[in-house]
Amino acid sequence: MTTTITATDVAHQAETVPALEIRKLVKFFGGLRAVNDFDLVVKQGELAGLIGPNGAGKTTVFNMISGLYVPSGGRILLGGEDIEGLEPHEITQLGVGRTFQNIRLFQNLSVLDNVRIAYHAHAGYNLLDATVRARRFTIQERELTERAQDFLAIFKLERVQDELARNLPYGEQRRVEIARALASNPRLLLLDEPAAGMNPAEIVTLMDLVHFVRERFNLTILLIEHQMRFVMGICERISVMDFGEVIARGTPTEIQDNPRVVEAYLGKGAVRVE
Repeated sequence: MTTTITATDVAHQAETVPALEIRKLVKFFGGLRAVNDFDLVVKQGELAGLIGPNGAGKTTVFNMISGLYVPSGGRILLGGEDIEGLEPHEITQLGVGRTFQNIRLFQNLSVLDNVRIAYHAHAGYNLLDATVRARRFTIQERELTERAQDFLAIFKLERVQDELARNLPYGEQRRVEIARALASNPRLLLLDEPAAGMNPAEIVTLMDLVHFVRERFNLTILLIEHQMRFVMGICERISVMDFGEVIARGTPTEIQDNPRVVEAYLGKGAVRVE
């Protein structure tokens, strides 16, 4: 008997395949095992967190997902597709956007140019077109500029589009970095300590922004963060790392009530974050 696969079946399969699946991931630096047998599943559309003490291996995991580090072992699947061994730009083109713990804007370029750069990964002209200023180059550059301006308007950054990135307040620089990551049209967004250095009011604004971008751009988000009020207030599920291994997984309430997490990360005698 022949089985007919419908469009509904295909759509359901796409929804059930995890956005990100990591199996037995290992990373050595010389004789140091920075990540050991790390497993993680992030569902489509989920907002998940990865926390742990400094040196636990969180950013090392992000660097392997985004192709900056080559894993020593294990597998990384993006939408069911193995991305091990791909270059960072290839992983970006497959749909992984990334911000960094330390802001990595082009400080001497304008806000508009910082976002335009992200769009160039999808530009349809080549180096020769750009060198001779071919008609295709001119048309697409104008389209890229208009798209970047539209994008800045979404983030309410159009008023500063001509400002040098270095002249913006810290919180706005973070917003530009997130806008630039989203301009590459990702399906998975990795946020590495997005609330670092922010005051309480800026953190509340950032929480609203993260919720907004997930809904507006239909994203799956995985974030690293040390600001516990931010993590517990925004993430649906959290994984906790210590010494390169996962020591706990669960909802924010389950994580806060886990004695091993309290001792290893929050500290003995820590007060629950309400």
